[in-house]
Amino acid sequence: MGTSMYVLLVLAGLVIGGGVGFYVRNLQKKEEEMKAEDEKNRVLRDADSKAKEMLFEARNESLKIQEEAKKEERNKRMQLQKVEERLVKKEELLDQKMESSEDLEAKVTSVKQLKLDVQAIYEQQKGQLEEVAKLSKEDARDLLLKKVEEESKDEIVEYVKKLEAAAKEEADTKAKHIIADAIQKYAAETAVESTATIVALPNDEMKGRIIGREGRNINTFEQITGVDVIVDDTPGSIVISGFDLVRRYIAKVTLERLIEDGRIHPARIEEMVKRVKEEVNVLIKELGDRAAIETGVVGLPNNLIKILGRLKFRISYGQNVLKHSMEVAFLAAHMAAELGADANICRRAGLLHDIGKAVDHEIQGKHAIIGRDILKKFGMSDPVIHCVEAHEGDIEAETIEAKIVQAANLISISRPGANKDNLDNFLKRLEEVENLCKSFEGVKASYAIQAGREVRIFVDPDKVDDLQAIKLSHDIAKAIENDLKYPGQIKVDLIRERREEAFAE
Repeated sequence: MGTSMYVLLVLAGLVIGGGVGFYVRNLQKKEEEMKAEDEKNRVLRDADSKAKEMLFEARNESLKIQEEAKKEERNKRMQLQKVEERLVKKEELLDQKMESSEDLEAKVTSVKQLKLDVQAIYEQQKGQLEEVAKLSKEDARDLLLKKVEEESKDEIVEYVKKLEAAAKEEADTKAKHIIADAIQKYAAETAVESTATIVALPNDEMKGRIIGREGRNINTFEQITGVDVIVDDTPGSIVISGFDLVRRYIAKVTLERLIEDGRIHPARIEEMVKRVKEEVNVLIKELGDRAAIETGVVGLPNNLIKILGRLKFRISYGQNVLKHSMEVAFLAAHMAAELGADANICRRAGLLHDIGKAVDHEIQGKHAIIGRDILKKFGMSDPVIHCVEAHEGDIEAETIEAKIVQAANLISISRPGANKDNLDNFLKRLEEVENLCKSFEGVKASYAIQAGREVRIFVDPDKVDDLQAIKLSHDIAKAIENDLKYPGQIKVDLIRERREEAFAE
């Protein structure tokens, strides 16, 4: 009984426990379902709230876009309205221009017609005048000019002479001032170089040592140096002759050192000549540098400086070419400064204008053209190259700087003491001037005077009147400029003299 009771109680407890558990689980399940429902409702509420916010923002953005679109539409309408107004104005202006153009064409047509009418009347009057005068227009003009010339010949001659005298006086005065000022600022010696060098000897016995046994020493010396050694009866000296001053200078220095050393034989001569040549190459560079510095010309290439230094050992008509080049550089620079030209171009071109003479014994052609090619090779500027190639007049001078360098060159080679020309060439040049003057019609005689600086011409007074004499003097001067080469300036002095004779008995 007890056991069954216990079992029943246990079963009853299990049933009650199961029911209570079931009830508790149901309560928990309901509670979880309620929480899930609440969470679902909260999520729905949040989603609804966000949807409303997004809808509100989208609506605002739509309103903004609509407002901007309306504003842009209004602007475009205003622009279109303005364009329409401009088109209307342009159309009105075009209409006005068309009307004025038609009026202008009508006026032009009217003026052309009036011009034709006036021309017809003029031609009619001219024909009537020619018929009355029995002369054409050209014949009447020639007759009038001839009559005026005959009546006013003396006045024309006098007027032309006055104008020429005034212009010449003014030009001469200004030119003299400019040239005198330039020469005064550069006053250099005008010593003339010769083609021979005298070497003093301590005694006449030295002549025999220089000649050597069977002439070996002197033959070796002449062969190596390229000069002629003249040993004559002149006491205490021998002469070194040659036109290349570099060779003469090397020979002179070598011979002086051999005399001082006392050892004169072929091997010693070769050794001394080689040593002196090396020293002379250095000296040539120094001479070129010194000339460039003294004239104020900077920036020349070293090889061009060496060529420039060689001009110290080059003579032309007895004048040292390097001294002459420096003189031309100074004169050209001063004249350019007075005339408002480029003084730097004139200074550089003046120094380099005879650079071709340094190598003209090695290269065929005129030294001005050789100099042009040398300067092109060294990259000199075109204005300087033109001055150099035109300084002798072989090429027409196209710039004022080129003309100034020409003038400075003529001043340098023409002034007293600066030039020693050959007598035969001098006489030939005078004869050419006289023959050229005699070739003109009406010239009876011509004489070159003042060392060729003036030519005096006598004309036949029956063939040449005063007006023709003035024209003839200009024609002769022009012919001398074009056909002859001469240093400096030649004055053409034309004389027309008429003599009448009568006898009283």
